[in-house]
Amino acid sequence: MKVISTVAEFDAARKLLEDKTVGFVPTMGALHEGHASLIRRAVSECGAVVVSDFVNPTQFNNKTDFETYPRRLEDDAAFIEPMGVSVLFAPTVEEMYPEGTDYNKKVFDLGGLDRYGEGPRRPGHFNGMAQVVTRLFDIVRPDRAYFGEKDFQQLAIVEYFVKALGYNIEIVRCPIARGADGLALSSRNKLLTPGQREAAPHIYRSILKARDMVGRMPVAEAIKAVVSLIDADSRLRTEYVEIINSLTLRPVTDWNEAEHLRLTCAVYAGQVRLIDNIELR
Repeated sequence: MKVISTVAEFDAARKLLEDKTVGFVPTMGALHEGHASLIRRAVSECGAVVVSDFVNPTQFNNKTDFETYPRRLEDDAAFIEPMGVSVLFAPTVEEMYPEGTDYNKKVFDLGGLDRYGEGPRRPGHFNGMAQVVTRLFDIVRPDRAYFGEKDFQQLAIVEYFVKALGYNIEIVRCPIARGADGLALSSRNKLLTPGQREAAPHIYRSILKARDMVGRMPVAEAIKAVVSLIDADSRLRTEYVEIINSLTLRPVTDWNEAEHLRLTCAVYAGQVRLIDNIELR
């Protein structure tokens, strides 16, 4: 596995992969078994796999969150080397957004999919994500790119702009990877104290109960009930719970508004913000 930090080095390495189907797993590092599940699938389906390791400043609306985000490149490289990855691309901010270019200034049409959920709560986040993902796509030039459903809204937005911008890239949806206790695997989990880590699986246990509420009570009451379940653990604080149309991401007020429904949520454990979602039908 090559660990590469510059675009020029990557271009040279990419030429050696021209005859292969290239899979790509974009990450912000602090790799864990959730990332591993994406990487293993990519390795099983592609002739060569590129993993990026880059904490993107343009998608953080909270400076402190960006500064405290875990960065563990050496550990990340050791973690994925046995998996059969061809290249770990770990550029600097200056390499991704060189002075004199507009890569970090582009404004994208996201099809209105950023109006809900995380969008209004994290202003600029999805546009920043589109900046870095399109930049990485242009550098890596993959045939397939693998994204997890934990960031369900992000995944839907990536699918939208890949089609809108005419990228010839297959976006592969991968199910949420969870720990044995149900907690969705996330790099942010490493920031939890032992007590917070003990409490965090309560989020998943609580949102699962929403499946029994579908059609049995008004949507607003179901949301209120799920919030109460989560907040029953004093170590957790719900920011939001929404029940959305899985296709448009628009929150619904009635169970019959959409055929496919998903519950999404964000919950704080101390200062650590955790997101999760489940399919309701």
